[in-house]
Amino acid sequence: MLDIRFLRENPDAIITDLGRRKDAEKKAWVEEVLRMDREYRAILQEAEALRRKRNDITDEINRFMAQKKDFKQKIAEAKELPEKIKKLEAQGAQLKEKIDYYLMRLPNLLHESVPVGKDDSENVIMREMGKKTYNPSMLPHGEFLEKNGWVDFARATRVSGAGFYALKGEFAMLEMALVRFAMDKLVKNGFTPIQPPLMMNRSAYEGVTDLSDFENVMYKVDSSDLYLIATSEHPMCAMYRDEIFPESGLPLKLAGISPCFRREIGKHGIDTRGIFRVHQFNKVEQFVFCRPEDSWKIHEELLKNAEEIFSGLEIAYRVVNVCSGDIGTVAAKKYDIEAWMPREEKYREVVSNSNCTSYQAVRSNIKYKKKDGTKEYVHTLNSTAVATSRALRAIVEAHYKGNALKIPKALQKYMGGKKEIVATKD
Repeated sequence: MLDIRFLRENPDAIITDLGRRKDAEKKAWVEEVLRMDREYRAILQEAEALRRKRNDITDEINRFMAQKKDFKQKIAEAKELPEKIKKLEAQGAQLKEKIDYYLMRLPNLLHESVPVGKDDSENVIMREMGKKTYNPSMLPHGEFLEKNGWVDFARATRVSGAGFYALKGEFAMLEMALVRFAMDKLVKNGFTPIQPPLMMNRSAYEGVTDLSDFENVMYKVDSSDLYLIATSEHPMCAMYRDEIFPESGLPLKLAGISPCFRREIGKHGIDTRGIFRVHQFNKVEQFVFCRPEDSWKIHEELLKNAEEIFSGLEIAYRVVNVCSGDIGTVAAKKYDIEAWMPREEKYREVVSNSNCTSYQAVRSNIKYKKKDGTKEYVHTLNSTAVATSRALRAIVEAHYKGNALKIPKALQKYMGGKKEIVATKD
């Protein structure tokens, strides 16, 4: 969330930014938060003045007792103060709760390079990489995978319902190869592998993201305060809640590997069925804590890592600078990588790469201590390295030749040197 001090000092900048986001409703929130903040601080000052008065009266009573003076009036004054202080503290707590409600829902301040637009149709294409191929006669990928014996939808549905799948045989091994390929690259670039908890409590989740962005797609565990994670970004951030890094400990680069769980898969076209939009999928995620002055350079580094992964998979793709109306609450800037799907003859999102500046750190109270002893909020960044189900679809459509799936050269060493996968029988 935004730091209240920043809002006090820069209300016009926030209102202007909300205009870029096409979010007229929240412009009125800024003045409302400032009004409540002024009232809240006045209450804190009044309560503190009463505490000082209580201490002064206590000193006076002790002095009167020593001097054997009458102190009954002072005792009467002192008795009134705790109730007054209690009432003020209750008023302050109610105001603080309201202020935090609005602050948690005001979006991050956008970077100046974010294009202004109302939705994804106004995202800006930065570059297209690789050679696009075309395969319109191919079956939709879900049907194709099932026909070749690489995925079992029917039995997975029998176990878990629609939106789930079971990978089979060498195709399942190919997914593991994808994970290892991505993880090896990140470790080489200084990332520490993390297998995070797959459930988070609500308090930890609210420290990471605006739950209104995610709660409608998340799985809540009945009779508990736990949610299944939508991405490993969230627990990796929450693991460092309320911590203070030494400046020498930054940047901290983490590579999360986990299943991700999303309840809502939505209504989409035939080519996004199968394994592209599902309730459960595996993902390798990049996550970084860093100093504010380093975050924009690191944002580009995370993008470079993801691009190199898809280049290594020999997949054509494009990089998109996401516009203000499509960016969401938490990010200050976001890139997407969209892979070319030869059967559909369209680009589809496979990577999301965000610089969240200090927004998550303020929510989760994560700071670093500078060499001069002062403390400042860290910046956090996240980026998909590879979401395996989406990458597998792109590989199948781009590399199925003749009667076999050609394994990208970068993955062959993880497949025991195997160069192709042929169809199997159930």
